[in-house]
Amino acid sequence: MATHLGRLNPVRHHNEARAATTVRIEGLVRTLGGRDVLNGLQLSIAEGEFVALLGRSGSGKSTLLRALARLDHEVPGGGELSAPDNVSVVFQDARLLPWKRLLDNVVLGLDGPDAVERGRTALAEVGLEGRERAWPIELSGGEQQRVSLARSLVREPQLLLADEPFGALDALTRIRMHGLLRQLCERHRPAVLLVTHDVDEAIALADRVVLLEEGRIALDLPVRLPVSRRRGDPEAAALRERLLRQLGVEASESVTEGAAAEEAQGVTAGAEREAR
Repeated sequence: MATHLGRLNPVRHHNEARAATTVRIEGLVRTLGGRDVLNGLQLSIAEGEFVALLGRSGSGKSTLLRALARLDHEVPGGGELSAPDNVSVVFQDARLLPWKRLLDNVVLGLDGPDAVERGRTALAEVGLEGRERAWPIELSGGEQQRVSLARSLVREPQLLLADEPFGALDALTRIRMHGLLRQLCERHRPAVLLVTHDVDEAIALADRVVLLEEGRIALDLPVRLPVSRRRGDPEAAALRERLLRQLGVEASESVTEGAAAEEAQGVTAGAEREAR
């Protein structure tokens, strides 16, 4: 296993990358506890592309997100990483400031004379028009994540990093949030890297699914499905089976989970329309 213990290579500005490429990573290494968590990683993400990142615990998913967000300055490593300066991050926890009202949370740190108006528009886009002066404690978990999405997208990021943003939500709310996120990404067109443990979520949202193993990409598969996706689609089912097999999950182990997902989809057939 390679070891690169020197200082990190400087991050190149987005304009130095190839045209129409938002993220370009070549030979990326990050070493934690004497182990190369990322081990010569190669990855590119095009402008406006939605990539879902799967992998077992410890495969390097969160480490990659931290590198792209420039939160790992003290971590030994090497390689080349080209990413834009304008990056937003959505976490599993909405991380709203409880002492600030919703509009103030959305425009926190936002400059310009139109910041308040942009914040109002962002809240309206996530279905919270008229709730600008509400406190975070008055919102459900799903509503708080809507505010978190508004706060991230009001800055019109070139790259949106999402670290299991729907992992703490119930199944029905999660499916509704999938529809909302697709709608928002179609409108704002950031490149997206979504970290998830949920294979069905990855297939439902992404243009491409990337699977990490031991700090390297084991699979990199396009999702050639229509925007309105159903889990029963033969191509979706084949992709799901292949990803689960690569993750070490047998088809019989996922039967219960799959049935629950089908039931949730049936109950929420109009969820995407409601999100709009």
